[in-house]
Amino acid sequence: MQLEGSCQCGTVRFRVESPHPYPYQRCYCSVCRKTQGGGGYAINLGADHASLRVTGKQHITIYHARLKDPEDARAHRSAAERHFCARCGSALWLYDARWPELVHPFASAIDTPLPEPPDSTHIMLAFKAPWVAVEAGPKDRRHDRYPEESIAEWHARHGLGEEA
Repeated sequence: MQLEGSCQCGTVRFRVESPHPYPYQRCYCSVCRKTQGGGGYAINLGADHASLRVTGKQHITIYHARLKDPEDARAHRSAAERHFCARCGSALWLYDARWPELVHPFASAIDTPLPEPPDSTHIMLAFKAPWVAVEAGPKDRRHDRYPEESIAEWHARHGLGEEA
């Protein structure tokens, strides 16, 4: 599915091919919550990095979060690049060179109507803010950290996406 997205002010626009366009995975970690998730979580989609086309690239800024798990003695710089519009601050997508074939647009930046997922997966619940109520349905899965199931595997399990 081709996705089109933009920042709030319209300075940055992008399009990308997504074999995994269902906005099902809600991340409650503090980085997602503070950089993108006003409701206490963010939703990343799966897309093909090679297909990413951007207008307004000169207005993009990249942020590498500082991460510190409770068991870590010190914080470290995340390899993941969070891309934002430098003018309005809209979160656009996440890219991580450890998985160069992938890019993860934030569902909130997508202008294309997205399909409704049959259920949701709630991840990084060990790091959610105390004020956040997890609105989970009866079929939803919950994980304190990352699930073993990837975005592609979730789509395949449901018979959704381009592999189905």
